[in-house]
Amino acid sequence: MFRTRIFHASRNPGTSSRKFEFLMRIRLLISILFLVPAGFFTKLYAGPASRWVYDSLGGVLYVIFWCLAAASIRPQASPLRIGAIVFFLTSLLEFSQLWHPAFLIPVRENFLGRTLIGHAFAWSDFPHYLAGALLGVFWIVWIRHSSEQDQPS
Repeated sequence: MFRTRIFHASRNPGTSSRKFEFLMRIRLLISILFLVPAGFFTKLYAGPASRWVYDSLGGVLYVIFWCLAAASIRPQASPLRIGAIVFFLTSLLEFSQLWHPAFLIPVRENFLGRTLIGHAFAWSDFPHYLAGALLGVFWIVWIRHSSEQDQPS
């Protein structure tokens, strides 16, 4: 059962597909509303382990955010496929930080640009992106499961 939830798109036998998608999207959006300020907080945090929070935890939350955003667009999609695609795209974005065209320099110099597309390549970011993708997959599965459970029989 758990394997089916991770690897396959949702089938929702016996449930109203529209109602299921609505419940799932609401829960995903609530999660996103929690993640956005938490993610920005990692860029402003100045307490103990602030370097790790800024560099690593921020990357984990970033990937979880994109997993949840993708699932809110395609709630029936396979959570594992969403996680894999988000991990791949985030990795491409990380590699793009090795490229420094003139038009990207001003974007990377401001807070929002640096937060969204990064400013420096680091191999050490990849394990955190993977952790974020895996947590995003499990978060989607959890939201999908709770949305299915709340369906009337």
